[in-house]
Amino acid sequence: MIRRTMWLGVGLGIAMAWTAVPAGAQAVIPGVKTGGSPNIRLLGHLPMDSVEKTADITIEQELSRPFVYTAHRLVPSGVDAISIKDPARPKIIWSWRIENAELHKGAGSLNPIYLKSKGRYYLTNAFQFAAGGPDNDLGAVVWDVTGLPDPAKVREIARIRDTENPGGFHESQAYKHSNGQALYFTQSSGKFANVYDIDRVAAGGDSRAWLVGRVPVPDDPTQQRLTYHDFYIQYDAINRRDVFYGAGAGGYHTYDITDLSNPKLITSAVGISGISRGHTFVVEPTGRYGVVEAEYQYAPLRMVDLNPDTSGGRGGRRFTGARVVGAWNADWKDLSHNHVIRWPYVFASAYEDGLQVFNMMDPSNPYTVGYYYTCDCPHGKGAGYNPAQPQFESVFSGAWGVEVRNADGLIAISDLTTGVWLFKMEGFDGWNGRQWGLPNNSTAIDWDNGPDGAPKAQKVSLR
Repeated sequence: MIRRTMWLGVGLGIAMAWTAVPAGAQAVIPGVKTGGSPNIRLLGHLPMDSVEKTADITIEQELSRPFVYTAHRLVPSGVDAISIKDPARPKIIWSWRIENAELHKGAGSLNPIYLKSKGRYYLTNAFQFAAGGPDNDLGAVVWDVTGLPDPAKVREIARIRDTENPGGFHESQAYKHSNGQALYFTQSSGKFANVYDIDRVAAGGDSRAWLVGRVPVPDDPTQQRLTYHDFYIQYDAINRRDVFYGAGAGGYHTYDITDLSNPKLITSAVGISGISRGHTFVVEPTGRYGVVEAEYQYAPLRMVDLNPDTSGGRGGRRFTGARVVGAWNADWKDLSHNHVIRWPYVFASAYEDGLQVFNMMDPSNPYTVGYYYTCDCPHGKGAGYNPAQPQFESVFSGAWGVEVRNADGLIAISDLTTGVWLFKMEGFDGWNGRQWGLPNNSTAIDWDNGPDGAPKAQKVSLR
């Protein structure tokens, strides 16, 4: 299959990449994108339970623990552990489903995350159960999964609830703080993100002691929902601080969270053309450039310059869409969902457009370098589509989550419709930021050594 890449000027000098299947290309089903680029090799595929059930995905980073975790949304809500010891034959080795599943309402299971601390491995999963059914205040369940691959050794150790802010946790992330704490960050229906110490959670006792911090959403009278949607946390070696990058009300907000008891607003990116609410905010290893997403059809991923010398946005001052320097989309008619950065590459789970990989070495000129269509679905007929109103398309179908294992470059995708996919990209056999002359920062947490560049003694990692 041949692909064209075209460049369009989109306001303020933004370069936007979009790709289209040529008219001469043939799909198995008319109008459905299939296959992939020659440099993307399919390793394995595991179909999961029915349409719209497979949500987010995470992967353990140590090669000695070849496990992927996926959220099983709707009814019955739960989580699955998948062995990828043989990537060509991935298999479910452990599953958990909420009790009285049919009584629960809402999206339910959404977001698995793994953490490691003091030699133990923990799996968390975020839930959002709606009012009118059980567990409306349940945010997350935590398991000790150190004993995998033996499923009999997995044990539930805690349930995190927020009775003051019911509605659950839509998203969550993990981070090893420069102070040594293994932290679990969660979205909330409140005006903040919660921060939990996983060692305190594992120890049990008073659940109020598990919460060690909250990162506020800046006040904004133009916003009806002062909440976050998602976030990313990374160490800033230049300024020696832990930084929280939050997407939500108004746009995108960064906080210094070195002191968890006193988060300090660094800057907010609001007023970006076409964005009133942020969905995803991830930065490259230095923290200068962010790749941000807004959740609506036709929205490209935007490259945002966060450098104080060019944006004038530090010190708590806000800046506008003039700081967007580039944009990318796989297909202008669609929408990319989540993404992770292994500079210079961005790996995206792009709904209908499946796995997409683009190069952001020049943030003003990002370009596609690889792709594989995982959805095999017709355009515009995703979640919420009503055949009685065909003029209203829904592109919310296909690749939901993406992660990369740094040790060997394995790429894992979760697809709402078709399940779990494993890939390798030609020439990409692993990633370490220092090989690029950059801090070794990514969504792959170094649980043994902590943040790269943090001023403390190091020890040899097991990775």
